[in-house]
Amino acid sequence: MIACTIAGSDSGGGAGIQADLKTFQELKVFGTSVITALTAQNTLGVHGVYPIEAAFVEAQLAAILADFDVKAIKTGMLFDASIIQAVAVQLKETNIPLVIDPVMIAKGGQSLLLQEAVSAFKQYLLPFSTVCTPNIPEAEVLTGIPIKTQQDIEKAAHILLEEGVKCVVIKGGHLQGNLATDAIYQQNELPFYVETDRFETQHTHGTGCTFSAALTAGLAKGMKLREAIIEGKRFVDAAIKHPLNIGQGFGPTNHFAYQQLQKEQAVHVF
Repeated sequence: MIACTIAGSDSGGGAGIQADLKTFQELKVFGTSVITALTAQNTLGVHGVYPIEAAFVEAQLAAILADFDVKAIKTGMLFDASIIQAVAVQLKETNIPLVIDPVMIAKGGQSLLLQEAVSAFKQYLLPFSTVCTPNIPEAEVLTGIPIKTQQDIEKAAHILLEEGVKCVVIKGGHLQGNLATDAIYQQNELPFYVETDRFETQHTHGTGCTFSAALTAGLAKGMKLREAIIEGKRFVDAAIKHPLNIGQGFGPTNHFAYQQLQKEQAVHVF
């Protein structure tokens, strides 16, 4: 099975294109890629961003779609409105499941999406996406509301569903408590929740990329959406709880862990 990631390059290897391809490989999916930006980056932060011209982003994606039987696509860092539009024009003409990870802010706090791109993101990509996987800060930017409670999460999810996205996964890692709970809302279906024990660590760089890539790999293999979301949560939970302890700052997650643990990572679904 073949998946494609459309995202930025992380020179530190913990997030972006690198994290996505590692995750695809671990889950037995062949990964193709479209690079939207180059970053000078390590665990201490993003030290520079060099965006790729939208026309060349479009050329990369066209080359992949012309030759490969891609079963699922995910987007990560898209950086600006011109790149978002270039990607949207091509993807809108396909029936390939699309996972949107709205990458906006790096772990060190640096912005990875220009402010004027937010409206383009909502206008051009969300309406035909299969899944959108924002964390709490990203959901706040996309919806314009502060999120502190479960009621806020539900309100934000419904705002995004009204934008056209078929399924919204609002990740709860930024909330307080002993449990990390992701809330999943779908068009015309009851919500469900996927929960794991919280693990205190600073080695969380690339968690969003890794989760959405694992979800995309599941869809590429023909999993039902619910099953793919649960496997994605198991994969990233293992990656967080068995850190590599690399770097002096926000270190990367461990993409080897899921297979090394033989998929034993437990999650609570309700």
